[in-house]
Amino acid sequence: MVDCGAAPGSWLQVASGRVGPRGRVLGIDLKAIDPNGLPSNVQVVEGDVFEADAPDLLGGKADSVLSDMAPDTTGSPSADQFRSARLCEQLLDRLPGWLRPGGACVMKVFEGEAYPELLKRAGACFERAKGYKPAASRAESVEMFLVCTGFLGDSAPGAGSVPARPRPQRPAGW
Repeated sequence: MVDCGAAPGSWLQVASGRVGPRGRVLGIDLKAIDPNGLPSNVQVVEGDVFEADAPDLLGGKADSVLSDMAPDTTGSPSADQFRSARLCEQLLDRLPGWLRPGGACVMKVFEGEAYPELLKRAGACFERAKGYKPAASRAESVEMFLVCTGFLGDSAPGAGSVPARPRPQRPAGW
């Protein structure tokens, strides 16, 4: 598992428990993450997520990618939501090299004008892509999560030179 924007590290602890003692978790953030108290299956890297070679650090492609990244806010909700969506777009660009086919990705995004296009793009890369706003989130918060499962890998449009395969029908409720 790769955790992008992992500081201060609480999701790393949760992820470690989910992957179990034989699984590996890689946490990357621009901010330092104190490794003290983290389980032995967690590796932390201080640096730019988009310059990291996650598969090399993990020893292969990940089963899942979690992103809690957010831009430094400017105070302009319109500008901030576009910058947030851009971070997610950049992450989607890297998934063919980072995520195994069938894998999952959860990304935090600020809901706004750019969100529908991001959801559409994620839907082309995964069997299922759906927005989720946790009940614990404040009503006025624009933070939500894009939950994607069934990564199509190189067959996703724009992910490589292989043409896209027909997408399966989504179950009711999606």
